[in-house]
Amino acid sequence: MTIAAMKPLERLAAYGRGESIDRLPCVPIIGNTAVRVIGVKVSEFRGNGRLIAAAQIASYRKFGYDVIRVFTDLFTLAEAMGARVHYPTDETAYLAAPAITGVDDISRLQPADPRRDGNLPHHLEAMNLTVESVGKEVAVTGALTCPFTTASFLIGTENLVRLTLKNPQAVHLLCRVALESAKNYAAAIIAADCTPSLTDPMSSTSVISPKQFREFSLPYLKELISFIHGHGKSVTLHICGKTNRIWDDMIAAGADCLSIDNDASLAEARTTVGDRVRIMGNIKPSEIMLQGTPEDVRHAVYDCVALAGDSPRGYIVASGCSLPTETPFANIQAMIDATAEIGWPITLEKLARRNP
Repeated sequence: MTIAAMKPLERLAAYGRGESIDRLPCVPIIGNTAVRVIGVKVSEFRGNGRLIAAAQIASYRKFGYDVIRVFTDLFTLAEAMGARVHYPTDETAYLAAPAITGVDDISRLQPADPRRDGNLPHHLEAMNLTVESVGKEVAVTGALTCPFTTASFLIGTENLVRLTLKNPQAVHLLCRVALESAKNYAAAIIAADCTPSLTDPMSSTSVISPKQFREFSLPYLKELISFIHGHGKSVTLHICGKTNRIWDDMIAAGADCLSIDNDASLAEARTTVGDRVRIMGNIKPSEIMLQGTPEDVRHAVYDCVALAGDSPRGYIVASGCSLPTETPFANIQAMIDATAEIGWPITLEKLARRNP
C-alpha cells in the first residue's frame, strides 16, 4: 500500500497511531444531501433502509470522504417512543407533536425497541447494507440523538426547559427513559458493526445554561458514552451552537472527539481542549457549503487547517453540522480537494497556497 492509495479506514487508523498519511481525514457531514446523488426525494427515505443505504453508498463513492453517517433527521428515537413526525415531500422531517402533553403522561413512556419501533429498523437495515457494501474501506456510523434532546421531543422543548425550573424530577424521569432508548439503539448500531455518532442540539448553551447542562444532560451523556465505550467503540459528540463553556464537561462525559459547530471558535477549541480530545469542524454548512463557491470552501478549509491542523490530539476537516440538502456537489468536492491539496505533513509553505 502506498500513502496515496490510502482508504479511509487506513487513513484514520494511521492518523490515530501518529503515522504518515496522505492527507487529514475529511468529513463533510452528509445527511439528506445523499438523496440528490441518486435523484430521489427526501421523503422516500422514510421506511426504506435499502434506499438510505443506496444513497449513502453512492455519495461516499462519489466524493470519497472518510466517514459515512447514516442520518435522516433528529427524531428517530422520539418517533419510536410516540412523537409525531411530519415528512414533507422533499425536505427534512420535523416534529409535528411531542409524544406526551404533560408530566402525568411520563409514566406511560416506554424505551424504544430499535428492531420494532418507528423507523429505527429501517435505519438499522441501512447500516447493515452499507457496512456489507463498503464497510471494509470506510467507517460507517449511525446517528444517535442524545437523552436530553430526545426528552425535549417527547414533551416539547418549551415544556422541558420550563420543567428544569419547576419540576426537575420530571426532567430526570424523561431523560432516564430517553437514555434507555438511546442505549437500546446504541447496542443495535454496534451490533450492525457501526459506531454510534452522538448529536445533542438541545444541550447547547444557546438553549440551556451550563448549570442546567450539568444537572440534566451530563449525567445521561456520561452513562450513554460509558455504555458505548464498554462495547469497544469510541465516541464523537456534537452539540450545536457555542459550546465553549461546556467543552470540559463534554470531555468529562467521555467524548473522544468533539465536533465543533460553526458558531464556536475552532482556535479556542484547539487551544483549550486540543491537548485532551480530538476536534473536528467547523466549516459553515449554510454560509460556506451551501451558499458559497468552491473557492470559498477551499479558503475555509485552509483557514480551519491553519487554526487546528496541529492540534495535539488531532483534527478532522469537517462541516460544523450536517450539510443542507441542497449543498452543491462542487462544494463538497472542493472540501475534499482542498484537504488533499494541503496534504501531509502540514507546513506553512503548503498553507501559503491559500492565496496562490
